[in-house]
Amino acid sequence: MSHRSLAVASISTLPLSLALSLALPLSLSAGALAAQSGPAASAATNSLPLKTARTHAFTTTTGTWLSLDISPDGQQLVFDLLGDLYTLPIAGGKATRLTSGMAFDAQPRYSPDGKKIVFVSDRSGGENVWTLSLDDRDTTQLTKGNNNMYVSPEWAPDGKYIVVSRSGGLGGTAKLWTYHVDGGNGLPLSTQPAVAPNLKMVGAAYGKDPRYLWFAARTGDWQYNSIGAQYQLYVWDRENGRTSQMTTRFGSGFRPTLSPDGQYLVYGTRFETKTGLRLRNLATQAESWLAFPVQRDDMESRAPMDAYPGFTFTPDSKAVVVSYGGEIWRVPVDNSAPVKIPFEADVKMEMGPEVRFAYPIDTAATFSARQIRDVQPSPDGKQLAFSALGKIHLMTLPNGTATRVTIGTTGEFNPVWSPDGRSLVYVTWTDAGGGQIMRASLDPRRGWSTRALTTNAGLYTDLAWSPTGDRIVAVRAAAREMQEAGAAFFGPAAAEFIWLPAAGGAVTTIMPTGGLSAPHFTQDATRIFASGRAGLQSFRWDGTDLLTHVRVTGPMPPNAGGVDGDDPVAAGRTGGSRTLDAALVEREARHYIGGRAARPMGFGTHLDDNEPSPPQAPPASVILMAPKGDQALAMVGMDLYTVTVAQTGGSAPTVSVAAPEAASVPVRKLNTIGGEFPTWSADGRTVHWTLGRALWSYNLDRARVVDDSLKIVGRRIAVVRADTTKAVKDSLLRADSLAKADTTKKTPPGYKPSEMPITVQAQ
Repeated sequence: MSHRSLAVASISTLPLSLALSLALPLSLSAGALAAQSGPAASAATNSLPLKTARTHAFTTTTGTWLSLDISPDGQQLVFDLLGDLYTLPIAGGKATRLTSGMAFDAQPRYSPDGKKIVFVSDRSGGENVWTLSLDDRDTTQLTKGNNNMYVSPEWAPDGKYIVVSRSGGLGGTAKLWTYHVDGGNGLPLSTQPAVAPNLKMVGAAYGKDPRYLWFAARTGDWQYNSIGAQYQLYVWDRENGRTSQMTTRFGSGFRPTLSPDGQYLVYGTRFETKTGLRLRNLATQAESWLAFPVQRDDMESRAPMDAYPGFTFTPDSKAVVVSYGGEIWRVPVDNSAPVKIPFEADVKMEMGPEVRFAYPIDTAATFSARQIRDVQPSPDGKQLAFSALGKIHLMTLPNGTATRVTIGTTGEFNPVWSPDGRSLVYVTWTDAGGGQIMRASLDPRRGWSTRALTTNAGLYTDLAWSPTGDRIVAVRAAAREMQEAGAAFFGPAAAEFIWLPAAGGAVTTIMPTGGLSAPHFTQDATRIFASGRAGLQSFRWDGTDLLTHVRVTGPMPPNAGGVDGDDPVAAGRTGGSRTLDAALVEREARHYIGGRAARPMGFGTHLDDNEPSPPQAPPASVILMAPKGDQALAMVGMDLYTVTVAQTGGSAPTVSVAAPEAASVPVRKLNTIGGEFPTWSADGRTVHWTLGRALWSYNLDRARVVDDSLKIVGRRIAVVRADTTKAVKDSLLRADSLAKADTTKKTPPGYKPSEMPITVQAQ
């Protein structure tokens, strides 16, 4: 990294600091030192235990986010650079470093008499307001504690008080506080009417009249993807506490700066995408641009060092000294050309130990896949198709070797077997060309052969093969929806269900998905099932006769008004802190993954994006009806459940799986450590899913046998324990031994799903 690039690097990446070395006069006696070292001396004992381990020294002539001020006599500037304070002659030249060490010192301001500087520093182990005496370089800690954050300290005109914005920490809305320079815990500025708790107040500034204090304010600490005005300027009347709004600009108003003669106000604002400085004549209220554009403001963040770096008027009120573009400029108010004030600063960055971890890198010619996706067992249950490393693989169950189906180079996903088990369909994707629906057919002598079933590129997902074997259903959207996604892809906005002949041919639109996904079939080939916010639904091939069969909900999110006890049933119903993955479904399941993983809830429609109030139990992200029988497989967060689908004759029932033992219909939780890409076996008696590179299988018939056995054992153990004479019959001897071995007084564990690691080697 070059010296220049390091000098303008973001200061937010620098480490927190220990304490600044104090240059005390040698003539001070021990008593005098103790007398004046109250708050300052405590910094050494309360500071972070971080020692200087590295030093990077260089010279720079540029720097970003330089907050500066000018001395009352107009001869010196003070500014911050990479956590240290510097002074500079007003004409420019060599800068003199005032502070050093690992402390991050910033936002300096001269006192009215020019003898002290106030600044913000973390040398105590947390942010505080400090003053520095320029005659003997001693520092004094003005505020107390290490849990607050401070922004833009400013001297009162009489030099007795300092006004600063104070918040209770990251995310708090800062308020204006005033501190006497001789001590005390400070007082919040009293306003009429009282300040709203969510009002943020920063950038305090005095002008010629000490009665009025200017500041910028906004609602809330910050706003994600903010639109429109964020900050506006206000003035506070110290005599009666009244506040008055002084700007209404659409581009906001922040960092007010007043001229000493009381004639001008300069503040930051935006026009379109750029930040500039506006000049207001306070006598006429006329405004014009003083400098445009300047450096970008910090309105869209939390503005931890204000929305713009500190700047100042010259004592004669004829110019503003401000930093932008990495330089320091003197900008006249008469619209004449700005003059650069050159500087050269010797930077000595003291840093803590380097944080470096050694991570092993596998450099072998082949490696194993870390995730198995889109698992699909063959109709006879003997083979498993899946996607790994973006390619379709096939293996014989239970312990066969995984081999590729194709030799293509495009991404391959979502394999689905034909009802006769002789063919696979899957989707492809390339960022440049989009995707197609492909069919792979197996010839006993020649092996697999592939061909495209579609002719138009698109974003195809969620394939399903009709039980009759003649049609394939899919979800289709425009390829550009994924190609043009700026960041995380939350699913296409305009998607539709389609079908096409299994041999390829014309595509027929069924209907818009409207938030539904995961089309699938039971033995009834006349109806297509799909899952969405409304629950498990089905419809005919022309999109008509839409029916809802069941709704499934999970536990309430943590702290959504529930209990925090040890009762899993109560915690599950009310959303206590003990609920785990399922509580995250409403947020995490919105991320578009594809296949039968965690799904976006209602992608394609944004009519219900507002968070419910009060919070509601999150719906299942996927519900899959069993190919046979009255069972459905529900995925809530990363937990999997089987739910009995009852016919109620009216509206579809809503089943909560928060506490399976208390559900309205039989509910069985299948996994304990999460799962993805769930699917049914063809006979509807086994559920498969993956986690990482392992395949998990849960046999419902075997689970029922285990449950029945445990009930019998439990009854026998109860009889043995109730028989205090131990005179039991021979038929209970085995139960007696079980009871004696059961020292925890718990019944044997229930049925657990089987786990099978899958190894996929790739070059």
